[in-house]
Formats: sequence, C-alpha cells, structure tokens
Amino acid sequence: MAAESESTGSGAPRTVLIAGGSGFIGTELATQLRQAGHTVLVLVRRPARVPTERSWDPEARWIPQGVIDGVDAVVNLSGASISRLPWTLQYKREILQSRLLATSTLAAAIVRSDSPPAALLSGSAVGFYGSRPGEVLTEASAQGSGFLAKVTEAWERAAEPAADRTRLVHLRTGLVVGEGGGALKPLALLTKAGVSGPLGSGQQIWPWISLHDEAAAIRHLLDSSLTGPVNLVGPEPVAADVVGRDLAEKLHRPYWLRAPAWALKAALADAGRDLLLADQNVSSQKLSADGFVFRDRTIDDALAQL
Repeated sequence: MAAESESTGSGAPRTVLIAGGSGFIGTELATQLRQAGHTVLVLVRRPARVPTERSWDPEARWIPQGVIDGVDAVVNLSGASISRLPWTLQYKREILQSRLLATSTLAAAIVRSDSPPAALLSGSAVGFYGSRPGEVLTEASAQGSGFLAKVTEAWERAAEPAADRTRLVHLRTGLVVGEGGGALKPLALLTKAGVSGPLGSGQQIWPWISLHDEAAAIRHLLDSSLTGPVNLVGPEPVAADVVGRDLAEKLHRPYWLRAPAWALKAALADAGRDLLLADQNVSSQKLSADGFVFRDRTIDDALAQL
C-alpha cells in the first residue's frame, strides 16, 4: 500500500469553509483538515450553535458576506444524496436544485467579495461522462448522456462565475467507498440482507475511490495550482462484479442473486442506468501527475477499511 503523499494539506495553516461539512465526505474532510492544523468552518442551514458554524440559506440565496471574506478557501460539497433510492420525479428535482442553489449562492458571494478566497473546490461527479463502455475517460472527455450527466454539467456551470475571482476546481468524484454512506450504501444493504449478486453483466467498470483518499485528494487540491475538472477516482479500475464479490466476502454474506439489467432499469429507471449499470473507466492521471499519492490503490485496500 502506497504511503500518503506528503503534499496533502501540508501547506501553511488556513481557514477552510465547508458547505456540506456534516455529510459523508464533509465529515471526513473536516477531520483530516483539523488534524493537519487547519481551521474548519462549516455552513449550516439553522442558527449556529458552536463557534465553528456559520449560518446560511441557499434556498433563499443568502449567505453573510463576511463569511466568505474571512476564509482562505471554500469547499462546496452540498447536494442531496444520490445514494437515496428510488429517484422519484420529486427527488430528482431535489438532487438538481440542491446543488444549483448552494453552488450559485457561494459563487455569487465570491464574485461580490472584496477579498475572495484563494480557491473554490466545488463538488461534481463522474456522472458527467455518462456510460461509455470501452473508453478511457479523462477530464478532456466530452459530456455524456443521462440524468447525472445533465445534473453535473449544470452543477459545474453554476460555479463558473467564481472563476474570475478565484481558482476554481470541479471535484469529479467517483463511487466513494467508506463506512456508513456513499453511493455504495444500497449495495451494502443488499449484501447484508444476503440478496446481492451481479448487477446486469457485472462487467461494467465502476470508478471508485476510498473515503480517506477522497478527503486527502481535496486537501491536496487546496495546495495545488490545478484548475477546472479533476477526476477523484482510484488508480486501478475495477468491474462492478469484483466490487460486489469482494464486499460480500468482507461481510461474510452470499453473492448469488443476479439482477438483470432490464429489471434494474424497470425498477430504478435513471438510478439503475446512471449508478449501477454505467460503464465508466475514469482516469486519475491528472491528479497523480500533480503529485497526489493514493493510500488505497485497490478496491481491496478500500474495502479492508470497512
């Protein structure tokens, strides 16, 4: 297992504002940043209860300007979870609007700022590429098709106004493997229930990253000079069937009940197509070339942490 890069979060102590800081990725990121000596402020949609919280209301497009003016960097991880199933029409609207409102509110505040933060690291997803069997997908690859491709394109576009005032990075994140959440949560629930098995052919490539490396990569990008989209995925692609079998082995459960592609599409519609059946061989070369070293290089490394 490779050692973690010395460059991840190794710069001078700074104040980092996180939107979505109480979520699956945000909680891990806040922990790592504090351990590295940084000050972490978290945006909350209620009155602040502790000194490290700051109130905002993205639905009303409101954030106190002083919150933005007083920080060194902003990390935007806001958005309704895509691991919550099913995606009803109402929930699909929430997936989109929760991202657009939060991102546009932060971007507008940065545009107005007299002392803008040095960086805005804004959430995105590999869903941008759609399902692309047989292709190696880099940050230069064109937008794909599907619901998530449309969501991520709009999500990134909502952050773009800030690029005139700060260094903007789009965090195109893959399936995050970690304890207690992430896009693999539905699969873990099925596995624990003893009813997991191949999803469709099982040969579709899933672009995964461990929760630890997701947060460590965001820390690395705070000190980087990279701009634009950056793929946050592990260095070794893996088929969905391998993930499912390895997860079942770790949880000591059977792996036997195949879910045909037609059944997943019928039952889950866009979620089946965009999450479970999408074939995405996404490259992490841009991140690696910038000096980031993964702690968890294989899916076995990531699942061993569960």
